[in-house]
Amino acid sequence: MLNPLAHLLVPARSSAPAAGRAARAGQPFALKALAAGILTAVALSVTHGALAAGNEPVMAVFSTFTTMDPYDANDTLSLAVAKSFYEGLFGFDQNMKVHDVLATGYESSPDGLTYIVKLRPNVKFQDGTNFDAAAVKANFDRVTDPANKLKRYNLFSVIAKTDVLDSSTVRFTLKYPFSAFINTLAHPSAVIISPTALKKWGKDIAFHPVGTGPFELVSWKQSDDLSVKKFAGYWHTGYPKVDGIIWKPVIDNNTRAALMQTGEADFAYQIPYEQASALKANQKVDVIAAPSIIARYVSLNTHQKPFDNLKVREALNYAVNKDALVKVAFSGYATPAVGVMPEGLENATKQGPWPYDPAKARALLKEAGYPNGFEATLWSAYTYTTAVKAIQFVQQQLAQVGVKVQVQTLEAGQRVERVESAQNPDTAPVRMYYSGWSSSTGEANWGLTPLFASISFPPKLMNTAYYKNDAVDTDLTDALKTTDPTKKGAFYADAQKRIWNDAPWIFLVTEKVVYARSKRLTGAYVMPDGSFYFNDIALKQ
Repeated sequence: MLNPLAHLLVPARSSAPAAGRAARAGQPFALKALAAGILTAVALSVTHGALAAGNEPVMAVFSTFTTMDPYDANDTLSLAVAKSFYEGLFGFDQNMKVHDVLATGYESSPDGLTYIVKLRPNVKFQDGTNFDAAAVKANFDRVTDPANKLKRYNLFSVIAKTDVLDSSTVRFTLKYPFSAFINTLAHPSAVIISPTALKKWGKDIAFHPVGTGPFELVSWKQSDDLSVKKFAGYWHTGYPKVDGIIWKPVIDNNTRAALMQTGEADFAYQIPYEQASALKANQKVDVIAAPSIIARYVSLNTHQKPFDNLKVREALNYAVNKDALVKVAFSGYATPAVGVMPEGLENATKQGPWPYDPAKARALLKEAGYPNGFEATLWSAYTYTTAVKAIQFVQQQLAQVGVKVQVQTLEAGQRVERVESAQNPDTAPVRMYYSGWSSSTGEANWGLTPLFASISFPPKLMNTAYYKNDAVDTDLTDALKTTDPTKKGAFYADAQKRIWNDAPWIFLVTEKVVYARSKRLTGAYVMPDGSFYFNDIALKQ
């Protein structure tokens, strides 16, 4: 029997750095920054005021977009915006529930190796090409060919072959039973791109998106706005309800908030937590704080001293006051982690939280042979304000038990070089790493395997703790082999208990998604994984 995790063994390419993104993301919290943001917003009104007043909402987001090829995107934001053009066979609603999109249903074989999917009829791509089974096959043949080196190869390489049974029926044959398959097909990267456009543009499809979605590309400057217009031939009658959307990357937190204050944006995500109260006072704006499946943590390189010692890892978990972290860094818009995965994920189990007990932390460090603590380096995968606050808080907490850490935020290029591209866990430069994860398949496999399976060490995936537990590997493998929900849940429960007790991370918080929406805008939401749902987007005129 093939290992159901073996599809993760081929490395994914690292994300390309977005020019200047990280350098500009983390800004001082001074009032002058807010003033500068408001001035910037006013200046933007010269070029965007007319658009914001029409039937084209302006959506201000926290970063630039890396690519419009979902199969080659690693970042949630790019995948979210690509929903403007693209649809998959299945998708998620705003509550992460799977529903049919370009598929009308499916059947699976008793052995879990075959899935037959029926396709929606009378659908066309934005270039006039017919959507059919051949188009589905072209896309999955592309992503499952390792020679194409697409970043999402790891997610779909479970597919052995894709066959056209007739124009409206496609059959997926898997290499081994994989019970998370339909959830995987609902992942925002699993879209159907026009095969005509794929042949025409090749790798440049990243800049020329053509799908079956509600909008067509108007323009995109890679470091600036992305504008789309209504696709007149969209299959869903009556949609979209707006003429277009302007997706506007606004790196500075204060400027993003200021755009909402001045009415130059209709939607803004992320909202800096410390400015949520001010925005709530604006009678034209709604501030929404919703549960998420976004976990924040500090991974510990378990292959290197002192983090190879369980007592050290336990001590660090006891040393951090998560309730205080929620208040200091997240302004209350988070909850302490109570398990390996956020509670909103299928098969997540509650384990904790780890209690705050600095005396016990010091005692454990002494037992581990570090009575005077030690020195280490803590890197952050992000440069924005909240991340800076979080690592500084962790630094202060650890100092109280004698652990002195130097903190550094990594720009995108540094993150790729130092963390994501490391080849050997014994020489990897990462020690302590503040990061986050959301399972955009809505289930436990993608919430655990990329982070804790021993085959998921960088550069393959994101097990930056270099954690290895044979029993956990077996649990993760066996969970994918079974189609019995009870057995599957038991395997995942056992894995989570073992991971929690092994403490390869400092388990911190599950953050809330906080975003601002103009009261004239409806039908746009931030989903629990930090993606967007805007199928019903509309503007009150």
